[in-house]
Amino acid sequence: MNALIQEKHLLIRRKMRQFAEEIIKPVIDDFDEKEIFPVELVREMGKTGVLGMTAPIEFGGQGSDYLSYIIAIEEVARVDSSMAATLAAHNSLGLGPIIEFGTTHQKQSMIPAFCTGEKLWAFGLTEENAGSDAQGVETTAHISDNEFVINGSKKYITNGTSGISAGMTILAITGQSDGRKEMTAILVEKERVGFIRETMKNKLVWRAADNGILYFNDCRVPLGNQLGERGKGFKIMLKTLDSGRLSIAAIGLGLAQGAFEMAKTYAKQRRQFGKSLSEFQIIAFKLADMAMKIENARNTLYNACWLKDNGQPFAQQAAMAKLYCSEIAREVADEALQILGGAGLFKNREWPIERFYRDQRLLQIGEGTSEILRIVISRNILKD
Repeated sequence: MNALIQEKHLLIRRKMRQFAEEIIKPVIDDFDEKEIFPVELVREMGKTGVLGMTAPIEFGGQGSDYLSYIIAIEEVARVDSSMAATLAAHNSLGLGPIIEFGTTHQKQSMIPAFCTGEKLWAFGLTEENAGSDAQGVETTAHISDNEFVINGSKKYITNGTSGISAGMTILAITGQSDGRKEMTAILVEKERVGFIRETMKNKLVWRAADNGILYFNDCRVPLGNQLGERGKGFKIMLKTLDSGRLSIAAIGLGLAQGAFEMAKTYAKQRRQFGKSLSEFQIIAFKLADMAMKIENARNTLYNACWLKDNGQPFAQQAAMAKLYCSEIAREVADEALQILGGAGLFKNREWPIERFYRDQRLLQIGEGTSEILRIVISRNILKD
C-alpha cells in the first residue's frame, strides 16, 4: 500500500486489473505472434473510459487525476505492454497537448471521439535525424493560400497508422527566428491529401501496438489546425514529454510487477531436488530484491504524479521515474527469466516471460533514452 493511494485509486486498479486479466490476457499472445493491432480490443478498452481519463468531463472525458490514469496503465502493462503503450500514447501524447493547448473549437470537435475508443490520436516528433536531438526536426510547413503546406516525415509513431487512427499532432519548422528554427505544432487529420502512412513490422517489442512511418508530400491543412501559438511547438513538445515520461514509467512498473508475479508463482510450483524453487534461499532472495525494487519504483513514480496533480514542478521527478522504472523493468524481467529457466526461453502462453523480456527493451529508449535522461537529471541537480 502506498501512502498516496485513495479509494478512487483502488477502484481503478481493481477495474483495470479485471479488464486486463479477463479481456486482454486470453487473446493478446495471438496478436503479438501475428503482429496485428487489435482494433476491437482497443474499442473494448475504450468502453472502460480509460482512453479519455485525463480529458475534461465537458468534452466526454473522465476528468481523472493523473495518478489514477498512471495506475490504469500500470495494470494493463502488468498483463501486456502493447495495449499499455496504446493507452499511454493516446492519452499523454495524443490527447494531452490538445487538452492543454487546443482552442475551444479544437477540443469540442476532436476530444469526444477520442474518449470512447472510436478514434485514436498520435504525436509526431521523432524523425530519421531527430529523436534524442529534438532540435534536429527537418519536417517543414510553409503557408500558401491560407494553408500550411507540410513536407517531411515522422518515424516510430505509436497510434499513427491503424484503421482507428484519426491523425496526429506534428512538430514542424515554420520559419526562422534569431537564427534558430521556429517550430510549430500542427494537427494533421489522416484524410489530408499528401499524408501517407506506413505501418512498421518485424518489431522486437510491442508487436501488438501500432507503430508507423508517416510521410508528408505537400500535405495541406488549414491554418486553423495550428495547435497553440506559432513558434511555441518546441515548448509544447517538451511539456508533453514530461507527462509522457510518467506513462512510460508506468509501463515499466506494470511490466515489472507482472514479471515478478509470474516468477513467484513459477518458483512456488517448480520442484527441484525434492522441494519448490522458492524454498531455495538464492531464489527467495532474488524475489525479495525484485519486490524491493518494484516498491521503490512505485514510490518514485507515484510521488512524481502527486507533484503533477498538485500543480508542483515535476519535470525532474518525471525524468527520474521514467529512468528508474525502465531500468527496474529490465532488471526484474531478466531475473524472472532466470528463475523460469528453460520455460522462459520459448513463446509460452502459460508463462509469457519471453514477451515481457522483449517488451521491456523499448523502455530505455522511448520518450528519452536512459542516457538523455541522465543528462536532464544532472543538469537539474547542478543548476544551484
